[in-house]
Amino acid sequence: MTRIAVVGGGRIGEALISGLRDAGTEASDIVVIEAVEARAAELSKKYNVLATGLDIGCEGADVIVVAVKPGDVPAVVERIGNAISDSVHESIVVSLAAGVPTSVMENRLSAGSPVIRVMPNTAMLVGQGVSAVCKGRFARDEHLRQVVEIMESVGTVVVVNEGQMDAVTAVSGSGPAYFFLLAEALVDAGVEQGLPRHVALTLATGTALGAGAMLAGGGDGPADLRAAVTSPGGTTAAAIRRLEAGGLRSAVAEAVEAAATKSLLLAETARKIDDDEDDD
Repeated sequence: MTRIAVVGGGRIGEALISGLRDAGTEASDIVVIEAVEARAAELSKKYNVLATGLDIGCEGADVIVVAVKPGDVPAVVERIGNAISDSVHESIVVSLAAGVPTSVMENRLSAGSPVIRVMPNTAMLVGQGVSAVCKGRFARDEHLRQVVEIMESVGTVVVVNEGQMDAVTAVSGSGPAYFFLLAEALVDAGVEQGLPRHVALTLATGTALGAGAMLAGGGDGPADLRAAVTSPGGTTAAAIRRLEAGGLRSAVAEAVEAAATKSLLLAETARKIDDDEDDD
């Protein structure tokens, strides 16, 4: 079995541990490394996994998943690199953080260390995440397959190249917030039309769930599904016409572009810090 060390016991780290356990991964094959002792004890008890320090936790791990904030990734990976530098066991280092290039992690590990970058989204908290994965320079196809299998425990996985990661971050990484904003606006609009807020929330939530299920059904794409609901001259047609006139498509395009640009900026900043440290 694959031995997995999860560095970081926040919501994303816990979601991964929960998904792995639900998928049948033995508790003995999972280690959690969390600096806050109370949180480490909570996760250990809840999932029956070992909670320990970084050095012990990384020893002999096949996959080391870094589930910390982007700004903390370089320092954490450097500590991981020091912990496994003398090991003859090959460990795949996986980052779940936005905007941290594989090169930044590779520079903090022994030469030739396999690195995989993953962009998940928060829906992994309910086992419905969408994760994009890409290989670093030294990762092989078998490394990629191993990480894909792990991430499939919390949802759907797509494989991309690293140059596409900024777009992935903008579409799916930030994407849940776009849908939440639309649901929020829909609830408020329902209230303005006279619905009690709890009724509007139930209607909006159920509609989002059903629409998502139809999209995921593998049949028609979003344009065909939207057209099927939009009867000529009907209520939906009137609403869609107003949304289009209000610039919905251009607003979404601009939002995704802004998120992608921010992701690119984060990556460039990480590379610059990495270069400056190399110069020192």
